[in-house]
Parts: sequence; C-alpha cells; structure tokens
Amino acid sequence: MGLGARSVVAAAFDYPSGSTIAAHRHPHGQLVHAASGVMTVNTAAGTWVVPPGRAVWVPPGIEHEIRATGELAMRTVYLRPGAWPEAPAGCRVVAVSPLLRELILRVIEVQRDGDRRAGAEGRLIAVLLDEVQAAEDAPLHLPRPRNTTLAAVTEALRDDPSDSRPLAAWARDVGASERTLARLFRSETGMTFAAWRGQLRLIRALELLADGGSVTEVALAVGYDAPSSFIAMFRRSLGTTPSRYFDRAS
Repeated sequence: MGLGARSVVAAAFDYPSGSTIAAHRHPHGQLVHAASGVMTVNTAAGTWVVPPGRAVWVPPGIEHEIRATGELAMRTVYLRPGAWPEAPAGCRVVAVSPLLRELILRVIEVQRDGDRRAGAEGRLIAVLLDEVQAAEDAPLHLPRPRNTTLAAVTEALRDDPSDSRPLAAWARDVGASERTLARLFRSETGMTFAAWRGQLRLIRALELLADGGSVTEVALAVGYDAPSSFIAMFRRSLGTTPSRYFDRAS
C-alpha cells in the first residue's frame, strides 16, 4: 500500500481461517494488530504469534508471511520511515492497550471517510504514535536457528510440539553431543532447549485455541499430560487462563 503524502496510513483487512498472505515486504514499517483471530508471522529470523490484544511490528524491508487462524480481523498501521524514530530494528510483538486499539480503529475510519476537519487526523496520529512507543513487549516470539544441525531438531519439534523426548535423545538423532546442542540452543536462539520448546508449545496452543480447540484437546496436542499443567503454563505466560484470555479479547 502506498502512503502518498501521509506519514501514517491505517487499513482494515479480514481473512477467513486458514488464509495465508504469501511472503512479501514493504518499503514502510507496519504495526499489524489482530482485532480478532490469531496471526502467525514468519520471517527468516523466527515466528511471532499475534493473538487478540496484541500487534506485531514489522520494520521496513523485512520479508514476512502471515497465516490466519480463526476469523482474522487484521488492522494495520503503515508508518513511513522516520514516523517512529525509535522503532525497533527487528520484529516484535507488543501489547495493544484499549486506547491504542480505539485509536487504530478511529484512524481507519477517519481516513476511509475522508474526514477533513482541521487537524483532526494529525492529532489522532500523534496520540497513536505516543501509544505505540509506550506499548509493552509481549513474549510471543520463537527464534529460528541458522545452524543446520539445530534446525533439524527445531523443525521436527515444530511438526510435533507434543514430542517430549529429552535433549539427549535429540542429540543422538542428529549425531551431536547433548552439550553441543545445549550450547547451540543458547547461542542461536538465546534460550535453553526447555524454554524454546515451552515457547513453541505456547505459540501452537494459541493457534489451536483460536481454531476452536478445547483446553483439554489443546493441552494434549502440545505435549501436556493434564490440562491443569497446561493452564498453569498459560497463566504464567499470559497472565490468565486460556478460556478467559479469548473471552477477554473478544
């Protein structure tokens, strides 16, 4: 989307569950908000999951693919380079406050309807940018390793996050020592093996819950023996239970 003379343009897009927006890039940055549904954003550096109440920042020039789970109401703010001077150099997921959500929706409405009241759009955008800069990070990033040995492990886990084998078993499978794999996890992802797998399970759980899975079904699908342990992990990560999280975001 071209920005024309504007520094900020907001737009609304709706996608059915299962839709994929093929890999692409923009000359401007994007703040992509999930008003409903869940977005999974993939880049060469990793995966970011964006449930309701969150948004992902995608800097200019970064190739990214977006997958929709659940009926996705995507609300996007495009920013010309320089509109957010302190924008992160890489992707990140941020929390969307109620005020930021309403500002995004209002800017979409104003720009769509061509509201030309003196200064109205500019004032809205100034407050929107203030809220964007104040947004808190949300821990919903799964790093993608470059090392081919480690990638063999992480891709297999992506295919089956319920696989609970210990790191030693994975080391035997790929012909490496357990110590080497542990070192690679830390150096390539900044996380331990257990932390990376836990993050994978959280991300996959959000997708499955958005697609209508029950808490019990999702807990078993991502490798938990009992729903109670899954709910405890979810609460530690996102501050509430799975059922309340999606009720609150709807």
